[in-house]
Amino acid sequence: MRKTLINPPAFSLLLGAFSHGLRVDLQDAAIVFVTGQLPIDPEGNVVSADVQEQTRYVFENIRTILQCADAEFEDIVKIQIFVADMKYFEAISQVRNEYLKDIRPASTLVAAAGLAVEGCKLEVEAIAMRAS
Repeated sequence: MRKTLINPPAFSLLLGAFSHGLRVDLQDAAIVFVTGQLPIDPEGNVVSADVQEQTRYVFENIRTILQCADAEFEDIVKIQIFVADMKYFEAISQVRNEYLKDIRPASTLVAAAGLAVEGCKLEVEAIAMRAS
C-alpha cells in the first residue's frame, strides 16, 4: 500500500494536519479521499455569497484534486455534502446534479450546525475508486 498526499499549489493554505486529498494505492486499485472542500479562495476568502457559485467552486476544486490523483468524477463512489441550512438544498442539488447526474454515487446531504469558515454555505467531501 502506498499513500500520496494531494495538495494543489493554487489551493488555500492548510490550517491543520490534513491534506486536500489522499490517494491510496492498493494492489489493483486506487482509492482517492477528498477532504471536505469549502468555497474559499487561496487567500481564505469566501468566493461568493451565492450558494450555486459556492457549489460550483467546490465541485471544481474536487475535479482538480481528482485530476491530481489521476481520477475523475466518474470514479466517485461516495459523496457527502454538509449544508449550513437546508433552505439551500434545492440550489445545491441543481449544481450537484450537473456534475454527478450520470454517475449516481452513494450520497449523503446533512445540515451542519456550523462550518469551519463563516459565510460558507456548504462543504463537500468525496471518495473515488479506480483501477490502478
